[in-house]
Amino acid sequence: MRVGNITPYFFVALSFLMLTGCQQTEISQKPNILILCVDDLRPELKSFGADYISSPNIDALAAKGVAFQRHFVNAPSCGPSRYTLLTGQYGPAGNNALFSRAQNMKDPAAKVDQSMPEWFKEQGYTTVSVGKVSHHPGGRGGKDWNDSTKIEMPKAWDRHLMPVAEWEHPRGAMHGLAHGEMRVQSGDMDVFQSEEGGDDIYPDGAITDEAVKQLRELTTHDDKPFFLAVGIIKPHLPFGAPKSYLDRYDGVGLPKVEHPQKPEGKTTWHDSGEFMKYNRWGKDPNKDIDFADEVRYHYAACVSYADTQVGKVLAELKRSGADKNTIVVLWGDHGWHLGEHAIWGKHSLFEESLRSPLIVHYPGMEHTGAKTDAVVETLDIFPTLCDLAGITTPGHAQGVSLKNILTAPETLGHSAIAYTNNASTIRTSTHRMTLHEDGFAELYNHATAEKETENVAEQHPELVEELTHSLQARLQ
Repeated sequence: MRVGNITPYFFVALSFLMLTGCQQTEISQKPNILILCVDDLRPELKSFGADYISSPNIDALAAKGVAFQRHFVNAPSCGPSRYTLLTGQYGPAGNNALFSRAQNMKDPAAKVDQSMPEWFKEQGYTTVSVGKVSHHPGGRGGKDWNDSTKIEMPKAWDRHLMPVAEWEHPRGAMHGLAHGEMRVQSGDMDVFQSEEGGDDIYPDGAITDEAVKQLRELTTHDDKPFFLAVGIIKPHLPFGAPKSYLDRYDGVGLPKVEHPQKPEGKTTWHDSGEFMKYNRWGKDPNKDIDFADEVRYHYAACVSYADTQVGKVLAELKRSGADKNTIVVLWGDHGWHLGEHAIWGKHSLFEESLRSPLIVHYPGMEHTGAKTDAVVETLDIFPTLCDLAGITTPGHAQGVSLKNILTAPETLGHSAIAYTNNASTIRTSTHRMTLHEDGFAELYNHATAEKETENVAEQHPELVEELTHSLQARLQ
């Protein structure tokens, strides 16, 4: 039988194409994941209240998503903080946390839970990392961080990439300055620098170019959903960025540094060793206010430089059309003191070391541009992404999904904890309590003007005991 010039077989073929097309549409509707990790980024962004900062691209993402104003990392150092992000578990406090996990994976008798990228790979995702996602940019060990026999996260990535351009190797790029300058002796490398040129004169230019290339490949030639993590190095020390970014701050006033004095009594204060070992031309920012301002301007320039790199990746995501089906997370791996408590760096258990930006956007979200004051922690990102992607959250993920806060930003959060090798801390909506390994406690009331400058532990022993129990229970 014919209908006009069309045979019945046409309808059979058409029905088959429609059916398979619907199936492919259902498969492709599993959302992509894009995680943007920015190193040493405190919430020094306009969307987080720093009005003097130029951060238009991250602010635009915040205007499309939800900005968590009180997100806290689980360790004030790159390695252990990224361990928590990538495993969804509390872990060791040292920078080798992920390498130690990798070593454990070699033991057949050891049970090592799947990492977040490994879990998403099992759910059908193509997993790619570019730049500094785990502690070592590119995710390899060895002298120059490029030994392919020493993998920081085995089984995690389909591709883990670190373009080094003229910096020779990932270790060189990690602390690189303009035009291939690498750190040999810290004291011979300037703590900040501003050179004429484009974005590619510093290492993040190459990282961003590779990220855009990978995104184009994933959205053009890969029919699976992607899990892409991009790690921007700046504003990590040394503070190097093209001069055009420093020029943005000509004539711009800096806000007052809150509580710049060294704290009295026992705290997690330190002498800023990471910062102080660089060439500072004999100057100390705790004694020289003009030099302190120079440091802060160069940090701001690095934030703006990192912001531009984020913008390039997001522009490619939009150009590809994949933005309509991609969950985007921007995450700072910890905070950074810019003179508060007379510290220049991270590694303390004060607010400035532990608070970092977290922005989440997903297609179809209702509360775009919302800001939430819910207390949350990095540990929550793994279950949140599972929840938003519609896949099972593994039982070993220790955090909680933030989807209820994303859908109702006024929802309350939960306490956040963090740790170093010799102390741990718990942050509630009103207090921070830090417990040293010898049992000494610091208690700070964030509802007062003094905040983390006045230890009120002796006045509130019951609260110290309550928070100590909560903290220890979480870390068991």
